[in-house]
Amino acid sequence: MSESRTRSSSRSYRRVAAAVDAVCAVAADSDATTLDEVVASIAIERHRQIEIASAQLGPGVCGQRRFYPDRDVIVLATALPSRDHTLAHELGHIVFDHEGAPAPEVTLEASDDLIAYMLSQRAHQQIMDDGSDELAEWEAETFAAMLMTRLRVFNSRGAGVSALRFDEALG
Repeated sequence: MSESRTRSSSRSYRRVAAAVDAVCAVAADSDATTLDEVVASIAIERHRQIEIASAQLGPGVCGQRRFYPDRDVIVLATALPSRDHTLAHELGHIVFDHEGAPAPEVTLEASDDLIAYMLSQRAHQQIMDDGSDELAEWEAETFAAMLMTRLRVFNSRGAGVSALRFDEALG
């Protein structure tokens, strides 16, 4: 049985807000105002590549974080109602260092559909086995909502980076 690397066993809005603040600070330092730019900034900050890919995923699966020894891959379902929200959710898993679905290089030989099915079955079993995934999903979902709100506010003001700096100064 795997263990999530989530450090806290209870929900904490303060912890999520601090993570969003840290991500926004990194975004401001690199003049990133779109979500794709924010993901790229986080990759640079972590010194670990984050690829964004698209694939047919299993029923009910909108996105996945796949963990490789040298990089993370965020896989988004091809038909999503909200690409950015799903991308922000998966970025939340990376920021919180939640356990990703390990994806050894040999799995590249399998079809995307088979991989998605196997990973969704594994994720479902983990949820049944221990509740740590529930906390990880809550953190990632709350992170996505907070980050998307911040990015909308920054971009609606017309000058994203200056708004980021202003918000950062206000705390």
